[in-house]
Amino acid sequence: MKAAVVVANEVVEYQEIEEPQVEPGTIKVKVKASGICGSDIPRVLHNGVHFYPIVLGHEFSGDVVEVGEGVENIKVGDRVSGAPLLPCMKCDDCQKGNYSLCKHYSFIGSRQQGSNADYVVIPATNAVVFDKSISYEQGAMFEPSTVALHGVLCNDYKGGDYVAVLGGGTIGMFTMQWAKIFGSKKVVVFDISEERLEMAKRLGADEVVNTLEEGFMEKAKAITGSKGYGYVFETAGQPVTMRMGFELAANKAHVCFIGTPHVDLTFTPAMWENMNRKEFKLTGSWMSYSAPFPGKEWELTAHYFATGQLKFDPAFVFKKVPMSQAQEAFQMFKTPGLVQGKVLLVNED
Repeated sequence: MKAAVVVANEVVEYQEIEEPQVEPGTIKVKVKASGICGSDIPRVLHNGVHFYPIVLGHEFSGDVVEVGEGVENIKVGDRVSGAPLLPCMKCDDCQKGNYSLCKHYSFIGSRQQGSNADYVVIPATNAVVFDKSISYEQGAMFEPSTVALHGVLCNDYKGGDYVAVLGGGTIGMFTMQWAKIFGSKKVVVFDISEERLEMAKRLGADEVVNTLEEGFMEKAKAITGSKGYGYVFETAGQPVTMRMGFELAANKAHVCFIGTPHVDLTFTPAMWENMNRKEFKLTGSWMSYSAPFPGKEWELTAHYFATGQLKFDPAFVFKKVPMSQAQEAFQMFKTPGLVQGKVLLVNED
């Protein structure tokens, strides 16, 4: 089969490799779309792979073309998305259903061959069947939705309160939608981009706040009658928005950091006192899995995509690139600010 193979730093070659074979309990998926994740960029451009050569790709969708012995819940012709985590299922965390926290995991598309190819073989338990009304492009973006929902669940979310979503990227947009699906009083999205804030409104945000505007904090607090937000979700991974979350939180609020910072994060004593005085609960969120594996995050994404309540905006996708041009696709990420959204590698045959 053909695959986009990372053979050296900054070098992705579209070449012929051996086609993977199904084994008992696995299925073979003919890949239709495979997204480039932010975690793939350093793998290709900064010597970040575990080994060479490797086929990356862990956000994908396609059609089932073969099922292995013992597979009963999936059939040839099913349209599926793939959950990429391969937990050990034996450690204490796995036994408690906390698969995201497994320390002995493998991972499709980073620790073993992934979906940037004609075919990928995955355990049947990792396949999430979705309705044929859902496009392959949308199916390749299950993971951002599941990451958002996992954060909502980690934050002990209950409806009926004000919700602040800090960051209007893809995960922020899904977080906002999940908060609405499960019943919020009002969801407010914060970002610096008017384009993203317009998208947030298209997708159902009750209000938006541009944090570059003078007096934005007063406006944000006024929306809640100066009480603050009962639930705060930071999705950008930026120190400024993480500190902002502490200020926006209401007394006894629930604050969740979904975003991952890449620089040092500091708080003044006065900023930190926000947490002490308000007695809010702060939690992190990592990946997107729960019991039974891969979890309700994946099952509910398939369901709400199919009903249309969880919306997919075309603007989520920056560009679709043929799999054969994967090298050119990764080179785009060397230009700061060029890529605004998801780049999808597609097999067109």
